[in-house]
Amino acid sequence: QVQLVESRGGLAQAGESLTLSCAASGRTFSGYAMGWFRQAPGKEREFVAHINWSGMRTNYADSVNGRFTISRDNAKKMVYLQMNSLKPEDTAVYYCAAHPLGDYKLRDSYESWGQGTQVTVSS
Repeated sequence: QVQLVESRGGLAQAGESLTLSCAASGRTFSGYAMGWFRQAPGKEREFVAHINWSGMRTNYADSVNGRFTISRDNAKKMVYLQMNSLKPEDTAVYYCAAHPLGDYKLRDSYESWGQGTQVTVSS
């Protein structure tokens, strides 16, 4: 398994950008696909973005498609989420997670999770 630690999130105004990063430890990082999820107060944790092991394939939730970009650097064992044109509804705790197999949109398909980082977007 891999261990994951997200960078500190932050506060932004609507329309601004933030980048989240996730540091992984463990020898098998490059063998995992990775994902980002988020959880707003009172809501279920939801899928945001996914990237395959090589970084050549990405998938996004409809709500962030065109605004967010997921990327990875296997040499550095890092995953990133570039968030542009932020909206107040993007306010949530964001989690990175390792995806060994299964449906990448499903939370249960992920086996390791970071501790989460707060992103707050004001209008």
